[in-house]
Amino acid sequence: MGAGKSTKSKEVAAEHNAVLLSEDEWLAAHFPDQIQSFDDYIQYSKRIKPFVRKHIQSLLCVGVNVVMDFPANTVKQRLWFASLCSEISCKHALLYLDVSDDQCLSQIAKRRVEQPERAHFDTESVFHHVTRYFEAPSSDEGLNIVRVEGNT
Repeated sequence: MGAGKSTKSKEVAAEHNAVLLSEDEWLAAHFPDQIQSFDDYIQYSKRIKPFVRKHIQSLLCVGVNVVMDFPANTVKQRLWFASLCSEISCKHALLYLDVSDDQCLSQIAKRRVEQPERAHFDTESVFHHVTRYFEAPSSDEGLNIVRVEGNT
């Protein structure tokens, strides 16, 4: 949260002429005003995963480059990505944004001003709640990890 995932995703999609798929956009389109807490996010995120998987795999199978703006903060979340890719034997890269908590919190504060509709969720307390689940990616997860340090 606040690491620059969406900004970096847009840059990578433009560089590679790729379709950009954002979890935030899918959730907002399918469940407007229903995500008010972290638990709500988890519930609705799980609901869209089967549809997202099929859609992304279909795009990849016809040769479309895809950039996913989705969190991969835990081993479980990354296993989902790994299985999505392994099922269709596609090339992939997981960008690991190695950003300090202070940098993330600064970005979150800036985003609250720029996007006031997100201010109720983009708080320091939610950041700390989400961050306690973070598990840095490791090479044994079956993903091609590209580490990006500092501000993205």
